[in-house]
Amino acid sequence: MNVLIGGAWPYANGPMHLGHIAALLPGDILARYYRLKGEGVLYVSGSDCNGTPISIRAGQEGVPVKAIADRYHAEFQKNFEDLGFSYDLYTRTDGVFHHEIVQKVFLDLKDNGYIYKKEIDQTYCEYDKQFLPDRFVEGICPVCGAQSRGDQCDNCSTILDALELLDPKCKICGSPPTVKKSEHFYFRLSSFQKELEAYVENAKNDNRWRENAINLTQRYLNEGLLDRAVSRDLPNGVSLPIEGYEDKKIYVWIEAVSGYYSASKEWAALQNKDDGAFWEKDTRAYYVHGKDNIPFHTIIWPAILKGVGIPGLPTHIVSNEYLTLEKKKLSTSKNWAVWVPELLERYHPDSIRYFLTVNAPENRDTDFSWREFIYSHNSELLGAYGNFINRTLKFVEKSYEGAIPQTAADPEIEEQVAAVYKQAGRHIENGHMKQALEDIFSFVRSANKYFDEKEPWKELKSNPPSCEKTIATCVMIINNLIQLLHPFLPFSTGEIKTALKIEELKWNFIRNEAERISDVKPLFARYDIKRIDEELEKLIRQAR
Repeated sequence: MNVLIGGAWPYANGPMHLGHIAALLPGDILARYYRLKGEGVLYVSGSDCNGTPISIRAGQEGVPVKAIADRYHAEFQKNFEDLGFSYDLYTRTDGVFHHEIVQKVFLDLKDNGYIYKKEIDQTYCEYDKQFLPDRFVEGICPVCGAQSRGDQCDNCSTILDALELLDPKCKICGSPPTVKKSEHFYFRLSSFQKELEAYVENAKNDNRWRENAINLTQRYLNEGLLDRAVSRDLPNGVSLPIEGYEDKKIYVWIEAVSGYYSASKEWAALQNKDDGAFWEKDTRAYYVHGKDNIPFHTIIWPAILKGVGIPGLPTHIVSNEYLTLEKKKLSTSKNWAVWVPELLERYHPDSIRYFLTVNAPENRDTDFSWREFIYSHNSELLGAYGNFINRTLKFVEKSYEGAIPQTAADPEIEEQVAAVYKQAGRHIENGHMKQALEDIFSFVRSANKYFDEKEPWKELKSNPPSCEKTIATCVMIINNLIQLLHPFLPFSTGEIKTALKIEELKWNFIRNEAERISDVKPLFARYDIKRIDEELEKLIRQAR
């Protein structure tokens, strides 16, 4: 089986916060899981370095657009590396390779009759003397009445045109824009209505998409798909590959989603491999993002792929709801956020990965609270998982001078372990990472209970053969736990893999391989609960 995993492309216009990681983390879990299974995996993403948000930031700081893109792309790369994201390629949209592939997609759509030209009304700022990209226009959403940008309402997820906003204002100077004529190219999205209806119906029947993706996509289809502009008068981006129109740029909604394809092609070129197998009809294709990106992945990207004749459509949509912070909506403008670079300086990456998975906003908005984060680490990672591994290996080190008993493990426990692989694997493949991790940690708690009930510290004296079986069983559990938990907690499982001298991790039951253990160290340190108040005070102070 070939598995394509596309992680949404974060805008390189500011630091990443926890909400970004919560939405993207399932992609790495999927990639690590399928690699353990031995499947062909291509996991790609990159920094979105084109478009309006970066231009706005560059204008605010008085620096070139590239300086902003370079700064945050480098920061994102380090963030993902420090969090253990295992991209096969993490690239950027302002590279030559991406531009060439996107231009080819545009020309293929045009050659296939899906792009046409027409004159339209577009917002124009008389003060700044420029056409305004949709994100440069802010106003009131005509659907829900919330404050909105000119391209999409974050409150109700409606895809908008800046001309539809009520009480519009130029984001640069604050003055009301006028309307002028401008010639642009359009994508015949409406021509894919019937095909996409059938496509979404199949996804619904197979339970391959999250419920929010089904509902929102169905809403757009019920309203009827409209043709959409594919070019804009933008300050930076991919130039139109048509003579006389080079100053216009390919609109971000078509350019950014095409990044999955351009990243795939770039990976193939860099690795001297063929990526064609990842775009076939039988490919299992996961797209991982937040709910605000749903229509771009369930309607627009499938229509583009159909338009250029690529059969590998998205099969699984992993679209998280929102992560709130201390019961309030995350806000970058108000600085109500936990910034990833700062978080990584103070906390173990597996702590972050664990909490954002077990509290993932898979079906509804969930909350990040410092209290829950600290207590979750101390009770689950340290108290259950770390404790079981430490007490078992310390016992081997102390009572058997580091020699692991080479007796058979309890066959009933072996059966339980094998069952966890099947159950957790099924959940991961269906995009339910939270349930998979909960099932594994339920088994971790039962392993601790087994250790307590067997009381090996007493068995060692009263019944040595029984003690050897108990410890052999516990070490067998550890061998398998690090495989089961590797997609979620790659750093701590990597440490144990090295300590037990396991050559390769796989997604299937294994028996004990190591003969000795030495120099056992705790996987995690306890976090002082004083940190809860300290972090809350810091959050409130920075948001003032």
